[in-house]
Amino acid sequence: MIHELRIYHCVPGRLPALHERFRNHTLGFWQKHGIRQLGFWTTLIGPTNHSLTYLLQWESLAEREQKWNAFQADQEWIKVRAASEATQSIVKSIENQILVPTDYSALK
Repeated sequence: MIHELRIYHCVPGRLPALHERFRNHTLGFWQKHGIRQLGFWTTLIGPTNHSLTYLLQWESLAEREQKWNAFQADQEWIKVRAASEATQSIVKSIENQILVPTDYSALK
């Protein structure tokens, strides 16, 4: 089992638009493509409050590559994403890490 940590740094003022897109669109596409999320977080205390952090769970890198690529190529998702950013960009930058649990981790 591997986990993917993703942090989306939003354009100031656009975090609500990112929440709306995940809540009303992205999660449905993830379900369609078999992508499993473990949770979403915003930053209460830290360098910025314009970020969304989430964790995904994968059986392997091969599963991640197949499912993430299918999601990214989904023509309906591409339309939804473009429509959500028609007037202004939402995400300024993305941090991405693939994590492997230690032998003493509660998540394995």
